[in-house]
Amino acid sequence: MDTLPAHIPADFIDTFVRWPEPVAKRAYAIRDVFLDTAREMGIAQLDESLKWAAPAWRPRKGGATLRLSWQPGTEGIGIYVDCKTDLCARMMSDFPNAFRFVPPRVMYPDADADLPIDALQHLARMAFRYSRVIPR
Repeated sequence: MDTLPAHIPADFIDTFVRWPEPVAKRAYAIRDVFLDTAREMGIAQLDESLKWAAPAWRPRKGGATLRLSWQPGTEGIGIYVDCKTDLCARMMSDFPNAFRFVPPRVMYPDADADLPIDALQHLARMAFRYSRVIPR
């Protein structure tokens, strides 16, 4: 039986070492939140892979992908969701001050503040169980 990743994939390390140290540290911390949340949810099979050359996570059985990206000249790390989901809109409603939002797919945590752990956990819970748009 497959289990959640215990080690950091080599391609993630190769990606993170190219990012500025503060951005890479935040990426590792966000990764930890995503993995811990998946464990708490009882998700045993969570794929960690590069999507569009960026670290991404998705349960093997359903769910939506969460992806991190950083580009030179940007203020910080972006958390990307599938633009066909309502995840960004839900986060804007549930945690309006946790991120700078670029709907329908990107959320930027404030690079100068602590990570919004509660918001990241909430996002991971919604994404990892996502199957369709559910009316609110």
